[in-house]
Amino acid sequence: MSGAVQAVAERMPVDRQRLALEGFFSIMDHWGVDNTIARRLLGSPAERTFYEWKKGKVGRLPEDTLRRIGYIAGIWKALQIVYSQPDLADSWVKRPNAFFGGQAPLERMAAGDVTDLAAVRTYIDAARAPWS
Repeated sequence: MSGAVQAVAERMPVDRQRLALEGFFSIMDHWGVDNTIARRLLGSPAERTFYEWKKGKVGRLPEDTLRRIGYIAGIWKALQIVYSQPDLADSWVKRPNAFFGGQAPLERMAAGDVTDLAAVRTYIDAARAPWS
């Protein structure tokens, strides 16, 4: 495979992938997300794999997992921009939202498909646009 079409997961050093997972688990702590939901947000890896990742034992991550972590990180960052109080930013994901049919954004994100993460990211990015 040429460098131009090589997957991000193959180009990104393993230590950077480990840092991405550490950041993901830190965000989950800030949001008060349990392991079941966190695992779903990562694309439902095998339970054993999930707990190995949580312990910091990381090899190469699947491309889909890195994409999901990127969406989560972007959502977290956008919320920090939109809300001046970290508690408000962190609790936003659990508050019902009319745009998502009355469900909390976290419920939408955990529906299972990467497009659900993208939908929440798009929504919060639009909300922060005036501050960008």
